[in-house]
Amino acid sequence: MQVDHGQIRTKKSFLPLKLDGWDKSWSPYIYVGRHHTHKIILICKEDLVVTTCAMAATAEIKIGQVDDVQELHRMGLETVPDRYIRDGDDRPDGDNVCALAHIPVIDVGELPGDDELNKLRLACEEWGFFQVVNHGVEEELLDEMENLTREFFMLPLEEKEKYPMAPGGIQGYGHAFVFSEDQKLDWCNMLALGVEPSFIRQPKLWPTSPAKFKETLERYSVEVRGLCQRLLAHIARTLALPPATFRDMFGEAVQAVRMNFYPPCPRPELVMGLSAHSDGSAVTVLQQDMSCAGLQVLKGGAWVPVHPVPHALVINVGDTLEASQVLTNGRYRSVEHRAVTSAEQDRLSVVTFYAPAYDVELGPLPEFVTDEAPCRYRRFNHGEYSRHYVTSRLEGKKTLEFAKIN
Repeated sequence: MQVDHGQIRTKKSFLPLKLDGWDKSWSPYIYVGRHHTHKIILICKEDLVVTTCAMAATAEIKIGQVDDVQELHRMGLETVPDRYIRDGDDRPDGDNVCALAHIPVIDVGELPGDDELNKLRLACEEWGFFQVVNHGVEEELLDEMENLTREFFMLPLEEKEKYPMAPGGIQGYGHAFVFSEDQKLDWCNMLALGVEPSFIRQPKLWPTSPAKFKETLERYSVEVRGLCQRLLAHIARTLALPPATFRDMFGEAVQAVRMNFYPPCPRPELVMGLSAHSDGSAVTVLQQDMSCAGLQVLKGGAWVPVHPVPHALVINVGDTLEASQVLTNGRYRSVEHRAVTSAEQDRLSVVTFYAPAYDVELGPLPEFVTDEAPCRYRRFNHGEYSRHYVTSRLEGKKTLEFAKIN
């Protein structure tokens, strides 16, 4: 496929509309052309445009004033701007937190032993979240990734703003999942980057400072990718499926990383660090620092804090992908989670999302559809779902409605 003079051309098709530019999406088959009145989406295969979709009068995304929360913290405010103050029902509810409960801890070194495999199965069925130890990612690499990420967030604002996240975008530095001027904001700064396959990367958004950031993230991502693949093989075993089931199904899996920084907040009872949501990935791997238990998981109607364990990684199964609801027809359930803030301590996390290739078609596996458990989800293209997820605000498990059969 080639782009010529602002127009999109292919060997066998031609779109005769003058465009302001074009963007490569996170799918190798999807190109988005920008025009002042239209958005043109081309779905291509081997240089042939097989589908075009023009959406007229696409409005520019206006998100209003979005303050950098670290800068707000540095100002020493005694309260927070209105856009961060949640409505009563949406505020952290201390009475609805089960502080004594703990999510399961899985020893990866003991897998695929029967006892640990059964613990993994119960964790997926009953929690959708678990921590892993003896996971094979070196502790020194975890420490280095955490330290460099913190160094990035401690840079002056003008340095971080060299890697801006566009309004409605999902890569770069800023606030993701913001789509309107009146939307409530999270008390969090983010740096989000596409990692694999290489076509989803936007090199201009990869920080050059700290000096070893890119090199370390590359090594870190390779190790975490390997862990995801090992865990999916074990999860397949818990479902009595061949270990290679998800590897073969996913194709060239997509991997992205998002670093979250939550500065202290003067009124933590009024804000959310990260809105309650479930993930659109197949599996998510979260590394959190030891400062405080800011991550909370919804279990039985109460919020359970995820207490940090030194050098453990937090794993959760995603919305509509392999070991989550769609492929298992609801047997393994994705779970809502959120982040809360602290008045005294900042908090840092590094989150990796691992998902099927965008051209993969997903739907419940035949093994999990019976007369007693009828099909609950339709078949769909993962790129189609991913586009729906990243253009929707974080709002519980609402994005999962995309795949449900009414």
